[in-house]
Amino acid sequence: MSKSITPRATDYSQWYNDLVLRGELADYSAVRGCMVIKPYGYALWENMRDALDRMFKDPGHVNAYFALFVPKSLFEAEEKNAEGFAKECAIVTHYRLKSDPNNKGKLIVDPEAKLEEELVVRPTSEAIIWSTYKGWIQSYRDLPILVNQWANVVRWEMRTRLFLRTAEFLWQEGHTAHATKAEAIEETVKMLDVYADFVENWMAVPVIKGVKTPNERFAGAEDTYCIEALMQDGKALQAGTSHFLGQNFAKAFEVKFSDKENKLDYVWATSWGVSTRLIGALVMAHSDDQGLVLPPRIAPTQVVIVPIYKGEDQKALIDARVERIVSELKACGIRVKYDNNDQARPGWKFAEYEMKGVPVRLAIGARDLENNVVEVARRDDQTKSTVTLDGIAGHIQSLLVEIQQNLFQKAKSFRDGHITAANSWEEFIQLLDEKGGFIAAHWDGTPETEEAIKEKTKATIRCIPMNNVPEAGTCILSGKPSTQRVLFARSY
Repeated sequence: MSKSITPRATDYSQWYNDLVLRGELADYSAVRGCMVIKPYGYALWENMRDALDRMFKDPGHVNAYFALFVPKSLFEAEEKNAEGFAKECAIVTHYRLKSDPNNKGKLIVDPEAKLEEELVVRPTSEAIIWSTYKGWIQSYRDLPILVNQWANVVRWEMRTRLFLRTAEFLWQEGHTAHATKAEAIEETVKMLDVYADFVENWMAVPVIKGVKTPNERFAGAEDTYCIEALMQDGKALQAGTSHFLGQNFAKAFEVKFSDKENKLDYVWATSWGVSTRLIGALVMAHSDDQGLVLPPRIAPTQVVIVPIYKGEDQKALIDARVERIVSELKACGIRVKYDNNDQARPGWKFAEYEMKGVPVRLAIGARDLENNVVEVARRDDQTKSTVTLDGIAGHIQSLLVEIQQNLFQKAKSFRDGHITAANSWEEFIQLLDEKGGFIAAHWDGTPETEEAIKEKTKATIRCIPMNNVPEAGTCILSGKPSTQRVLFARSY
């Protein structure tokens, strides 16, 4: 176990922070509540972003960019949306600084430079985008609009944690416009499926698809669909959301179109997004007390090669052979690094790449060259084997697929083992405190009961699963009739 990493069993929260910092994913910013995404962390985000971007574009979405600032009057137009985000908004009120006449070398806000209207730094972009769509849409021929934006947003959080909750974060937000309700709902569900596909097949994290309760849905939405994942400490994490906005934003901004019968109607809308929070989910879902564990499909480096040698002669021979190995791996599309830095010993390199979660490590020395073999170490299960160099690229290709599948199955087994039914309030409390995970329990469907459970236990309804089976029962708190179980959990 690395001396610099707090064990999960000792302090899970500190373990997570240690991994993010020691794994060189991110660092704290000089600005309170913000973070610096370091090159290794940003490379991970780029791989996630690029995969998602391809998945968005396949069904016809295109990228655009909208303003960072939203005039307060526009932000207020959709009342529920404005109310929902009001407490998290950063506001620009002035546009100029000037020298402080009473303190040489210091600056003050110029009171003469007050903006006529305050600008909200976007916490989300529905307002600025739908005010723009008004000029784009006149007829059914202008629909659908399938636009996505990669951007930063600001939500002034008081309690922050790297990647999971920061005042500024990176994300994507899709904003689509449709001629019919059915088309918009279809889009909402389709994009949720895209997110689930990505998180499960690229991040190797199993998710549950569901619908949020009215209390938990996005401010300004008719329905919010979500994917929920389970972390190793038994807490849930919302990994992505897709919102059916109805005609709410179209009505707020008077966005109408002429249909095929030349009748005017309001446009139907969706929005959907995931953020750098996914990196936090990735860390907590797979990593161990030795460091990060990264799925091969999105790992910045999939294979690292470490030479072991004595003297320049041995090094030259190893360099020549590794050059061929690297070429073979790259020809197969594998992201490989040859670490022949002579400033660090092999043992230090082994520990460093274990910390950074590189899926496969190859170690090769002079004797290995003579025997035409290489030592292969897997990060996921920490096993080692000796493999012939003949056909090494094909072997590594298959191994990376195996590691990806193994990580998913391990996480799925853990998740499935932590979905537990509770049939009484006492059982519910006991499961929350002793086992954690998702608890399937009856709820009477009222926001009052939902809020009371949250206040008493800090557990929320994570979702109503989309594949839910109707089941008559009684609410665990109120005792009133219930038609189905919902999933509760404590969460991030």
